Amino acid sequence: MSSSPEDKDYTSIVGSQTDIAPLGRSGSKPDHERTADEDIDPVEWGRIAGDPDFKRLVRRKLRLIVPATVFFIVYYFLLPIGVGWFPGLMEKKVWGDVNLAYAYALSQFFMAWILAAIYVVAAAGWDKSEHALLRKFGVEHK
Repeated sequence: MSSSPEDKDYTSIVGSQTDIAPLGRSGSKPDHERTADEDIDPVEWGRIAGDPDFKRLVRRKLRLIVPATVFFIVYYFLLPIGVGWFPGLMEKKVWGDVNLAYAYALSQFFMAWILAAIYVVAAAGWDKSEHALLRKFGVEHK
């Protein structure tokens, strides 16, 4: 009796464990196999959200994020608006052959880096406030 190519097992034999799950239920379940009852979060997020320190933290974040976002959008779109509606102004030479449009486009890189640096510094302070708030509620930060 000859074996056909469909009958042959082409799986390589290796000395290490493959992707086959181990038998038995001795260990804890992986996160993706937990039931809803097993996956209950012990942290009372509603209490934290109602805390005045949390609300103060959210207001501090919004005081930077909203104006910075609006500034970024306005600064970004001034270039295409300027080129489209004020081409004579944007063609004005500011340094050698570099016109105002090119100088403004280059300035957008610096503006983005400066905004990112401001955000990083502010976010470090927010992180400290967050850790203090979580400690207040007995939550271990990961």
